[in-house]
Amino acid sequence: MTRPASFKYFKTSREIIRLAVMLYIRFPLSLRNVEDLLHERGIEVSHETVRYWWNRFGPVFAAEIRRKRVQQLRAYCKWKWHVDEVFVKVNGKRHYFWRAVDHEGEVLEAVVTKRRNKAAALKFLKKLMKRHGKAVAVVTDCFASYRAALRELGAIEKQRTGRWLNNRVENSHLPFRRRERAMQRFRRMRSLQKFASVHSSVYNHFNQERSLASRDTFKLTRSAALCEWRQLCSG
Repeated sequence: MTRPASFKYFKTSREIIRLAVMLYIRFPLSLRNVEDLLHERGIEVSHETVRYWWNRFGPVFAAEIRRKRVQQLRAYCKWKWHVDEVFVKVNGKRHYFWRAVDHEGEVLEAVVTKRRNKAAALKFLKKLMKRHGKAVAVVTDCFASYRAALRELGAIEKQRTGRWLNNRVENSHLPFRRRERAMQRFRRMRSLQKFASVHSSVYNHFNQERSLASRDTFKLTRSAALCEWRQLCSG
């Protein structure tokens, strides 16, 4: 957890920094879009300042959110996991973005690798199980590397495959794809991994399953999420 000293040498208030970081990560906006939105609110900062704030505080905010949520998720580790991978371009070269979500769409893990094989699948599943324990079922597509990796982990009997069973994780790729287009793709694998991890945590924090809740419930949960965001790294 970051102490208030993180903001010590910044002339801008922590509330403005949190707002700028939230706008950039949560919505498919460019740095210049965020600069314009802040300008409309009477806040004069350059897009390079927004970039610096995101690089400095984005991972810190995400780590604090993740720390709180992982403690809750491990208490319910017997849920179903959905695992999938998609290709992304990094500086013109193809890489693979692995994601795991639970049965409610909560993003559990996001990992970027250069290859799409058994070793990459094994690395991803080990990291997932180390942080979140073990699930009753792991839903995947028919990619053979998942089966090989799960066999090595002694969890082959937990694998589930089917034509539409993995729609949950495939739909969860959409918010990230929108962000990817707004950022005009990525130039370094390290930058992609950093943004994917932060974006996943912030997405989880503000994802309220809007279509499944009444308007009144949604308004309450949205206000609670925003209030909790404003308290990040406040003490």
